[in-house]
Amino acid sequence: MAQSHDALTGYLEEHKDDAQQILEQLCRQPSIAAQNVGIQEMSTLVEHLLQDAGFSTQRLLVEGAPPAIYGELRGRSPYTLLLYNHYDVQPAEPLELWHSPAFEPTVRAGKLYARGVADNKGEIAARLAAIHALRATTGELPITLRWIIEGEEEIGSPHFEGIAARYADLLRADGCLWEGAGFDMNDNPTLCLGTKGLLYVQLDVQGIAIDAHSGTAAILPSAAWRLVQALATLRTPEGRVRIPGFYDAVRPLSEAQKAAIAQQTDMDEQMMERYQITQFVSSQRGAALREYGATMPTCNLAGLVSGYTGEGTKTVLPAKAMAKIDFRLVPDQDPHDILEKLRSHLKAEGYADIQVSVFGAAEPVVTPIEDAFAQRIAAIAQSYEGRAPSITPILGGTLPLLGPLRRHVGLPGLSAPGNPSYWDSGAHAPNEHIRISDLHRAVRFNCHMFQALG
Repeated sequence: MAQSHDALTGYLEEHKDDAQQILEQLCRQPSIAAQNVGIQEMSTLVEHLLQDAGFSTQRLLVEGAPPAIYGELRGRSPYTLLLYNHYDVQPAEPLELWHSPAFEPTVRAGKLYARGVADNKGEIAARLAAIHALRATTGELPITLRWIIEGEEEIGSPHFEGIAARYADLLRADGCLWEGAGFDMNDNPTLCLGTKGLLYVQLDVQGIAIDAHSGTAAILPSAAWRLVQALATLRTPEGRVRIPGFYDAVRPLSEAQKAAIAQQTDMDEQMMERYQITQFVSSQRGAALREYGATMPTCNLAGLVSGYTGEGTKTVLPAKAMAKIDFRLVPDQDPHDILEKLRSHLKAEGYADIQVSVFGAAEPVVTPIEDAFAQRIAAIAQSYEGRAPSITPILGGTLPLLGPLRRHVGLPGLSAPGNPSYWDSGAHAPNEHIRISDLHRAVRFNCHMFQALG
């Protein structure tokens, strides 16, 4: 075992740039699902990279979706782990805010900048580099890996339900590692055991047939005013959602979840500095604030458009107004139930004419801390450098695939610290980046985890 460990250590040092080379290759290929840019080319590249790492591959196809790439690589142990990643990325706009082109990977001050480098191509590269290293030094993997890499996560995984239903047998395993976590600012490994659900809607108001001179505002209805007045009925200034029954199904945290949150690193000051604020919406701080963020569902106004928004003035009474809203939901809220409650609320408040369109719905999914697979990964994370992991019971974001995976495959899962991103990587923002040292650590951790699971 010591000889094998020494061989692996030497290989990783000699090949420490392999993961970066794979990552730069991935990031040079645009793969923007929202704009249907480069998706087919990226799926082909991902399939070739899996084949190069020894996987037998196939394309998982459902009508209307780009191919999800599936690979299987049998190892020494029958223990089977399912890996999940996505190859699509967010749009890069606004392009003028990037300090280097979004799809030209660039190294500055020990950081690698590119769209998708943190979300989620960095983890694909780290996992591939670890697999190459283990096969090169031991001849085979210690466990069997199944891997699905889809191309629609950034637009809500709208076809993952169909993929999971049709190909459930391929996805069965002893446990699943979702899109991963990393290490916190104190170098503690982090685990995430679940995500909030999502309901994403668009509200449209048609006030008059065409825009009018604002001098007619005394007699013609304003779409803009009607929309903002409707929006004001949804939420108090303090953030409390006013929709009747909105909180009925909210489940409180368990004592184990509260204890895990209490042990997390306090990021209050870093967040306030990063976002240039002097206080949070909630008056709590520290563990109480983190617990509040985990238990509270939200109603977020993501976008609001009406009338003239260009330079200078234009005295116009807008004919149309539009708002985009995302609700982040906690166990046991159902996005479809919340949608009906939203429609009923608008009708009761006199806004039945407002059109509600749904662009995304996903339920919250959480693996209990007590789950055997979660406990095993937590122990492996602690054994990596002797540091107890920081456990996030439920993340504020959403992984839409988790609901279909739970329904059709039913295996426990979590995010483990094999991802090279960190809290300030700027995922979804201009100048998205990772620290190259985190990429090296992600490769080493993945090697350690795969070996420990075997």
